[in-house]
Amino acid sequence: MAAAGLVAAGIAMPTAIVAQSIDAKDVADMLHAVMESDRTVYTKMVVNRLANEEGVIKASEFFHDDKALPLPAQMFRFGSELVADKTDKFFYSLLSLWPVNKQNGATTEVEKEGLQAVADDPDEPFYAEETLGDQTYLTAVYADVAVAPACVSCHNAHKDSPRTDFELGDTMGGVVIRIPIDG
Repeated sequence: MAAAGLVAAGIAMPTAIVAQSIDAKDVADMLHAVMESDRTVYTKMVVNRLANEEGVIKASEFFHDDKALPLPAQMFRFGSELVADKTDKFFYSLLSLWPVNKQNGATTEVEKEGLQAVADDPDEPFYAEETLGDQTYLTAVYADVAVAPACVSCHNAHKDSPRTDFELGDTMGGVVIRIPIDG
């Protein structure tokens, strides 16, 4: 139900939501805040705690076969795939200039520019418009930072990792969010 419909039905809505639409950059920032929080919680409180600190269970890219936890990047991708099945109002992915899995490398010039920008300045999101097919998108890129020792040890030790000198707090890649916009 639209905000005006909710108000008409007697359901109170904050004035700001009723009076204006939300800028695509603000939407991207809000989506990223949720994604980053969930990713950090899973990484620190599940993977790092259970696999690294307590040694109860390991995390593995072959988690089904190994009866292990999915890696944080896999959990992120699984969520992205479920969202893509539910809506076409936004898309997101986890990409890197140094992808362990080659499918997670940048494919567009905007992705490459955004990933380099957040690698150079992780505190500043990157925003650009890009046209893919017949649709124009706001593409936002946010730094994906190593938040736990599990991130660093996994990436540095992985046989397919093109970079093996990550440290805690380093930018390892970027969260890319695309929102369709009108021209």
